[in-house]
Amino acid sequence: MVAEAIETLSYTFSLVTQGKYKFYSLTMPSDVLAETCFVSARYDDPKEGFQRVLDKTRAEQIAQYLDSGQASIPCSIVLSAQTAANLRIKPGGRALTFEKYPKAFLVIDGQHRVYGFSLASSKMRVPVVIYSGLTRAEETRLFIDINTKQRPVPNELLLDIKRLADIETTDDQMLRDVFDLFKDEQNSALLGLLSPHEKAQGKLSRVSFNGACKILLPILAGKQPEELYHVLNQYLTAFSLCLKKLSCENLIISPIGFRAIMAFFPEVASKVKDRFEGAYSINNFHEVLEAVFLKTTKAQLVSAKRSYKSLHDALSKALTKGFVL
Repeated sequence: MVAEAIETLSYTFSLVTQGKYKFYSLTMPSDVLAETCFVSARYDDPKEGFQRVLDKTRAEQIAQYLDSGQASIPCSIVLSAQTAANLRIKPGGRALTFEKYPKAFLVIDGQHRVYGFSLASSKMRVPVVIYSGLTRAEETRLFIDINTKQRPVPNELLLDIKRLADIETTDDQMLRDVFDLFKDEQNSALLGLLSPHEKAQGKLSRVSFNGACKILLPILAGKQPEELYHVLNQYLTAFSLCLKKLSCENLIISPIGFRAIMAFFPEVASKVKDRFEGAYSINNFHEVLEAVFLKTTKAQLVSAKRSYKSLHDALSKALTKGFVL
């Protein structure tokens, strides 16, 4: 049987020197990357390597983005050419040539992108950096350096700039507006306690705020941001007064504590609606909450604060404790 001929591919390149390393900078079709790359020397099968090592859900999201027709992936995939690639410079010195072999390149950075390329129907040209002649130890050190010295963009900042990118959902916009009102209004129960762009000690981030408040949106549907702010601010102001009596004020800026407090809101608001005909004032919220805190100790709150569900359950039990039909 005659062995199938290995296809040879060529692409123009630039040679870059950084410190002791030299590498080739070029662009390659995404489907070629999918067919010639692998992610770990521990697996003989390149496809199995991707499936076993990486997060398929994340790769599928990249594939969907690529197939959307709106994709732009400008960041370089970093590769290490293996012996099987037979990497060489074409006569004339302007093109890089290699064999289209399934394990031609080890992926040092961009593993999920390459996996996504293998799942996508669409193709695109992708920036690539290729190192040649690296030992396994050098490949490993580069992998460690790239993946420890790069800092990902904080989720808080990504959430904060969604509006600029014009990709906010209706819920995102509502939560943004309510957060900003809590951040800026002088009567806000959270004035000076919010951090919109990043995590900050002693402050509640936009990510934590949104995560806690998102569950309330279905029961507050149809309200304007100002209306939501008013009702929630009355509630949080009353809650803060009760926490202060137990010297537990910081619970409201703990992500777990804030989530439990907001999860507790529907139960308290329901009592206020029944008892005070929907007059959601600080005094009315405080009257309902005061009964809860008479049956709650600081020790109970502290012991439950490691889990928002435990904390919410403790508050919920105190609300119904002693009730007789």
